[in-house]
Amino acid sequence: MPTLNWIGKEAVVNHHQQVPFHLLKDVPDLACGNPGEGNLIVRGDNLVALKALLPYYAGQVKCIYIDPPYNTGNEGWAYNDNVNSPVIREWLGKVVGKEGETLDRHDRWLCMMYPRLVLLKRFLHEEGVIFVSIDDDEVHHLRALMDEIFGYKKRLATFVWRTDGNFDNQAKIKNCHEYVLAYAISPEKFSHPRVVDPSVGAGSKLHKPFIRNTIVKNGIKNPVSPVTLPKGFPADFESGIIPARTNAWPKYATDIVVQDRKIMQATIGESGWSSKDHLLKFIDNKFEPVLDTKGQKTRFVLTQTGAIESIKEREQASHVISVIGGVGSTQSQSVELAEMGFSFPFPKPVDLIKYLLVMHSDPDGLILDSFAGSGSTGHAVLKQNAEDNGNRRFILVEMDDHIARNVTTERVRRVAEGYANAKGEHVEGFGGGFRYCELGEPLFDEHGKIRDSVCFADLARHVYFTETGEPLPRERVSKSALLGECRGVGIYLLYNGILGDKSANGGNVLTRAVLAQLPPFDGPRVIYCAGCLLGRDRLRAENIIVRQTPYEIKVS
Repeated sequence: MPTLNWIGKEAVVNHHQQVPFHLLKDVPDLACGNPGEGNLIVRGDNLVALKALLPYYAGQVKCIYIDPPYNTGNEGWAYNDNVNSPVIREWLGKVVGKEGETLDRHDRWLCMMYPRLVLLKRFLHEEGVIFVSIDDDEVHHLRALMDEIFGYKKRLATFVWRTDGNFDNQAKIKNCHEYVLAYAISPEKFSHPRVVDPSVGAGSKLHKPFIRNTIVKNGIKNPVSPVTLPKGFPADFESGIIPARTNAWPKYATDIVVQDRKIMQATIGESGWSSKDHLLKFIDNKFEPVLDTKGQKTRFVLTQTGAIESIKEREQASHVISVIGGVGSTQSQSVELAEMGFSFPFPKPVDLIKYLLVMHSDPDGLILDSFAGSGSTGHAVLKQNAEDNGNRRFILVEMDDHIARNVTTERVRRVAEGYANAKGEHVEGFGGGFRYCELGEPLFDEHGKIRDSVCFADLARHVYFTETGEPLPRERVSKSALLGECRGVGIYLLYNGILGDKSANGGNVLTRAVLAQLPPFDGPRVIYCAGCLLGRDRLRAENIIVRQTPYEIKVS
């Protein structure tokens, strides 16, 4: 597969591995409602923040939406990664050149995006999907980049978003669209979205709870064959007679008498059929609905015209097309934000993000946005939960302190709690709460030692993540040296006097006395500890592997 190359690529391909793990520091004064509901806003550089969040959320996010800078050449460059390469460090610390003045801004943009996308992929659940907004400036680069990181076979679609903005300008060709790239970890597990394109009218048959079509279909792929309709086969009319016929499809050798919506005697119909196998299963199932290849309940009826039709039940309509319209614009969203008391350039409309979110069928899924900006994703999650009684949770990351505190957080707070608009009218809130965190110190100091400020729960998550590559389930964080079991192995941590002995060589060192105090586990054990005084034979007999802290914990 062709890959995209740019100046500096070699320096950033593995840059995410060099970013140290940081702690997350709660700021209770900026929280909203019940902070335990699972929603989180993080202030800090999104590359560092994503790395800090990995031990908590790796593999758990069902949907990612990001709106990265479009790199138009007219913006300040805020994402200055400390990449250990003279070439990259020279570029990333500069302001992006204006349009036409420099060509290397595309290289810098790709250097910024690559490690962030690599980390974002690690957050996605096996059923997860990522949506990325972009415009013409970088769509070709972004698609090649995501094809490389996620795999071109994982691409679901390149959506064209008709932006519905103000196009009254002097451009020779007026631009009225942007793009949203969509990739799935497992496209085969991405089910038919239970959503209808917003431009479809309310009266469309797409909104009906049934899909009804004739199965009479003649052609090369549907050769004529007989089907016996037994007595009792259902009809969609009360009573009547369908005369025998040889000049229409299906052909019937005898009259068909219908009473009480059932045929009164067996008859043979001849035609080409589009769903013959399912029709025969329906007959064998004594006219009870059967499942089609898409899992829809399907039944069949005879109509007054003599046709046989399938009636497929559906829980909710599904109709998504590659061109998205009717979901608002940045202009309309700016007006809505002004009504809430905020000013923010080029905010994404809430209805666009809502529409993307509900393409994923899980109403309880975790949503991540690492370029949070004005907080439209948090707004969209709370609004959609209110509409369908869902329990989606969000994680928002915003690097700018002023924006994070005064726009992102304050907007989501007002959306949750309610607010007075510019006219003084009360707008009801959707409910919900969130935690607010900032990036704290790195887990390890400059000498590679665990910082004194690191508590047992913090280190437990990093130890478990180091050993398994998975986050420690929230319910397992307890005051126990046994962190949990993963794939048949018990994982332990001796740290910070977890066994009650806080002496320098006490409970953090594995001794015979400490071993006797450990919670039991029937199987192999991995024990992270500051040291070990047990011999190899004893460890082998106890089926124990010792990993010494801090040296065998991932520091980055």
